[in-house]
Amino acid sequence: MESKARQSVQNDNVYEDQTMGTELTKSDINTMAWRSLLLQASFNYERMQAAGWLYGISPALRKIHTNKADLSKAMKGHLGFFNTHPFLVTFVMGIVLAMERSKQEVNAIQSTKIAVGAPLGGIGDALFWFTLLPICGGIGASLALQGSILGAIFFFVVFNIVHFGLRFGLAHYAYKMGVAAIPTIKANTKKVSHAASMIGMTVIGALVATYIRFQTTAEITAGDAVVKVQADVLDKLMPAFLPLVYTLLMYYLVKRNWSPLRLIILTVVIGIGGRFAGIL
Repeated sequence: MESKARQSVQNDNVYEDQTMGTELTKSDINTMAWRSLLLQASFNYERMQAAGWLYGISPALRKIHTNKADLSKAMKGHLGFFNTHPFLVTFVMGIVLAMERSKQEVNAIQSTKIAVGAPLGGIGDALFWFTLLPICGGIGASLALQGSILGAIFFFVVFNIVHFGLRFGLAHYAYKMGVAAIPTIKANTKKVSHAASMIGMTVIGALVATYIRFQTTAEITAGDAVVKVQADVLDKLMPAFLPLVYTLLMYYLVKRNWSPLRLIILTVVIGIGGRFAGIL
């Protein structure tokens, strides 16, 4: 039984057709880049940009995987949780499609997708929202305040030249880079997968500590001494300890086939109950 289970897991991680997929043309890459504009059209808090991501690469996947079972496996894998900066997503798409074309292991592709995509979220915010947008907006506003229509034109033209230049340029560059790196990746698939998994787990750990807000207001009184459980105990023991515990609880319940709706209801109940009990 154990041997059959191990073989089943291994089969799920490997494509049936191991022949090199059809070469993607410039038109295919451009189509992917255009479709990537809808990355967040179906954004949700369960899988973030997963549906938009799959929509962007699905024409290329259909061209690469002529085997229906392999296409189904690829699409199912790409419906997993994914989140990155929407302007830089084509860089990840290009690399992933190059790996799909060379029929890399499914886990290696998914780990690489997360490892490359997650850091681009912060890079994109710094590049676009904190640098390019204020510069273009400041110059455009200055011209507009002088009564010139060039203010609005300058903003839209300059901002989108950079935006679309990077969106299409990175798509072609990443795909070519991925294709060139295929022999190296194939020779070191396990190392690449292991390294990507480590980076992915590190990013997930950072997301847990950053995005999950879970603190207790409980206090322990002993005479005149008051000990705050959160600040004096938990934070000194391990920062973000409660978010980690809650994340592990959610993971356990997901493995027990709890639906996202039940998890959301449980979260609301815990929040309200904890508030009324005076411990959250």
